[in-house]
Amino acid sequence: MEKVPTKTISTNRQARHEYFIEESYEAGIELTGTEVKSLRAGSCNLKDSWCEITLQGELYIKQMHISPYEHGNIFNRDPYRSRRLLMHRREISKLAAQSAQQGYTLIPLSLYFKGSRVKVQLGLCKGKKLYDKRADAAQRDAKRDIDRALKDRQR
Repeated sequence: MEKVPTKTISTNRQARHEYFIEESYEAGIELTGTEVKSLRAGSCNLKDSWCEITLQGELYIKQMHISPYEHGNIFNRDPYRSRRLLMHRREISKLAAQSAQQGYTLIPLSLYFKGSRVKVQLGLCKGKKLYDKRADAAQRDAKRDIDRALKDRQR
């Protein structure tokens, strides 16, 4: 089995700070030609984006910014338009049931090329409280201090 090369376009670093990520899923995304060209140039922002499941059972990504392609002229679309995500119906219904639970939401974690196709990594997330964020920061600082002490000791 041949491994398909992947190239990361954009990651949502803020999502890992703001949410506990319970599970992650991979989905395709429906784009126009100029949007793909713009993504190949690396101009995308996932910072404030989120996902929504409609009553018809379709999954959409909202507030994802893809900059207009420089040479696109009239073919450029709205940078913040809603884009449909492509997943199997049973996966979408499973996500709908899980996200209907108290406090869960769907957040795009990263956008990448898998071969020639654009894929989105979605996370089923639960929001962190302020004290959770402080605990994570304290753990990071402690780990950094330990690593620094070990490095000094090896000298």
